[in-house]
Amino acid sequence: MKDVCEIEYVNKEAVEEVKSKMLDDATLLKVAEIFKILGDSTRVKILCALAKRELCVCDLSALINISHSAVSHQLRILRAYNLVKFRKEGKVVYYSLADEHVIKLIEMGIEHAKE
Repeated sequence: MKDVCEIEYVNKEAVEEVKSKMLDDATLLKVAEIFKILGDSTRVKILCALAKRELCVCDLSALINISHSAVSHQLRILRAYNLVKFRKEGKVVYYSLADEHVIKLIEMGIEHAKE
């Protein structure tokens, strides 16, 4: 069984229906960039850890066994895409997930991976 059409036929009604519901290119690009960011297992580990509770760079470094500078680098990337936020308490900076959407992304990814 082939996995492509054996004839050239375009269902114009279906194409127009879907076309009218498609997102604009700028939004699609942002979505693609978020998935690209989530394509790194270290960043996913950080997000999974922060889904449990807020942590500082030192905590994350000890938890996932990479250097402070490597954690900081990954957190900068995650912050640039609004996936994490931080708050400063004295000399310690605590990171947490930016919002509930990030938790949903992680949960859906985990659910899909377990299928």
